[in-house]
Amino acid sequence: MRSIIEDNLRMLRAEHEPPCLSLYLETHRRHPENRQDPIRYRNLLKALEESLLGQYSEGEADTLLGPFRTLARDTDFWNHTWDGLAVFGATGLFQVIKLQRPVSELAVVANSFHIKPLLRILQSADRYQVLSLNRRQIKLFEGNRDRLDEVDLAVGVPRTITEALGAELTEPHQTVASYGGTALGSSMRHGHGSKPDELEIDEERFFRAVDRAILEHHSRPSGLPLILTALAQYHTPFRQISRNPFLIDGGIEVDPGSLTIEQLRQQAWTVIEPEFRSRLQKLSDQFEEARSKGLGSDDLTHVALAAAESRVGSLLVEAERRIPGLLDRVAGRLTLSRLQNPQVDDLLDDLAELVLSKGGQVVVVPAVDMPTTAGVAAIFRF
Repeated sequence: MRSIIEDNLRMLRAEHEPPCLSLYLETHRRHPENRQDPIRYRNLLKALEESLLGQYSEGEADTLLGPFRTLARDTDFWNHTWDGLAVFGATGLFQVIKLQRPVSELAVVANSFHIKPLLRILQSADRYQVLSLNRRQIKLFEGNRDRLDEVDLAVGVPRTITEALGAELTEPHQTVASYGGTALGSSMRHGHGSKPDELEIDEERFFRAVDRAILEHHSRPSGLPLILTALAQYHTPFRQISRNPFLIDGGIEVDPGSLTIEQLRQQAWTVIEPEFRSRLQKLSDQFEEARSKGLGSDDLTHVALAAAESRVGSLLVEAERRIPGLLDRVAGRLTLSRLQNPQVDDLLDDLAELVLSKGGQVVVVPAVDMPTTAGVAAIFRF
């Protein structure tokens, strides 16, 4: 799942010939819960079709919906879903994204793609990564308060000490045997004729290679906090050599191979939740201070105008709120409407896209943590 949402989001934010079709669906990982997923998906396809036929011909609608219908018949796909699904279609484009958290059902036909649920996943403050480390191999996981999944390591990231050091590995006669049946897996290494100081040298060089590669290929591109999971004796040496500013102070001192993924998620959330709460409180405090100085607002009309003028530095958007309407991205004018109109999307979604395009920060926040009840809170640059 490495960077797939980030990559798709960049593509979806580009200019596309309308109509743009966006479909979101909560899915399930296991039987029997997932039996209803393809049925509910087909119901959303009917909603897309009805919306399209309000403005486009039956032939045009059939062309656009063709890939959606093919997906509906893919039994293998529906047997291997995650917690949510996002599907996008337009002329010459069809994208399917499995999501790590549930999303509300939604089928929208508009002039642009509806991306706020993706923004919520990417911009939410509860996302983190976990580096699972022992002195021979690594794994990387990405998650949130609800889910944790293993990440495909990027090309250039060593998975084992042998990959990292290769011919420079000083430990001779290395053999590997795997034992255990935990969800994360575990391994036991046997070294013959190795000296303790040689082991320590290999260990330090391996840790340096891992730290450098994770920072370059995962931490820096994602910007996510990184939690170290390793036996207690590996935390100090790894932190001493680490140059990764995303590595947080708190860690999990346990053999990663002894934990299931769910147990790892529970321990990781215990570590990351205080930082999550702190970030939301800081954003709320910044908004209140800015508003007191005339540099913040929750008035939708005011925020839209400021966004068009590149004055919004940070935008907080309520996660589940939808306000149907049209946004003139040049003039910053709003027109309220019905979401069923084929030309209409969510104004909060459009505002988030506009702020991002102007170099601003967008954070999608649960309703309970929003500093306002208007669905939006903006901090202005000037």
